[in-house]
Amino acid sequence: MKTIKHLSIILLTTVLLSSCGIHGANVLNTNNNLTNVTLSEKNFRVIDKVSGQSSAVYIFGIGGLSNKAMIENAKAVMLANANLKGYAKAIVNVTSENHYTLVFPFYFRKTVTVSAHVVEFIQ
Repeated sequence: MKTIKHLSIILLTTVLLSSCGIHGANVLNTNNNLTNVTLSEKNFRVIDKVSGQSSAVYIFGIGGLSNKAMIENAKAVMLANANLKGYAKAIVNVTSENHYTLVFPFYFRKTVTVSAHVVEFIQ
């Protein structure tokens, strides 16, 4: 009886303290820039793939940023990494991904990654 009780406590402790990770992606083009470009001719080339990340930590469900703020922060980092100055370049195929890490119910971390391709227009 004592052995079963010890095994039950160990099993319960293991389940409660194990962490999980969940990943999801929004593969829709959520580009809110007002650039209207038609890519019907071979007048461009893909020169780079850039990304930006933003994270928030929640302890017992308290803390962190809103989802919209996290996406905006990640997008700002991505645009800073894009080096769009000087040439006819644009950001296309913007994708946002969410990753959740949790140790229920104590710790919860959300990471948002926004990535895109940089195209350069050739004359």
